Amino acid sequence: MITEKDLQEAIAECIGQRNPNANTAIKLAAFYTIKRELYGEDKEAVQLPSPTAGYSYAPAPEVSLVDNPSDSEFARIIDGRPQKEVWPLMDEMMDTISMIHPNLYHAVLDRLR
Repeated sequence: MITEKDLQEAIAECIGQRNPNANTAIKLAAFYTIKRELYGEDKEAVQLPSPTAGYSYAPAPEVSLVDNPSDSEFARIIDGRPQKEVWPLMDEMMDTISMIHPNLYHAVLDRLR
């Protein structure tokens, strides 16, 4: 019969291996499983955090650009669209306005400030 000491030595050997590979990981998992099944939970075993701790499986919430109850055509079109789709278009439009109608461009910037 394999003793707990034998399993602990095998585990230590796997952990101390200089260049571990997939086979080392498989052996280590097997040794820990056998140890747990034969001798119960190891109170000294290091509990690693779950790799998904702090993450949600829910999809990311949709980002709405406008949180404005406006009923304008523009507000209806962009409602619910991600900012990364709308802002580049707005930036291009403002560049065009700055060339075509500089006074309007500066008036819009002044209102935003």
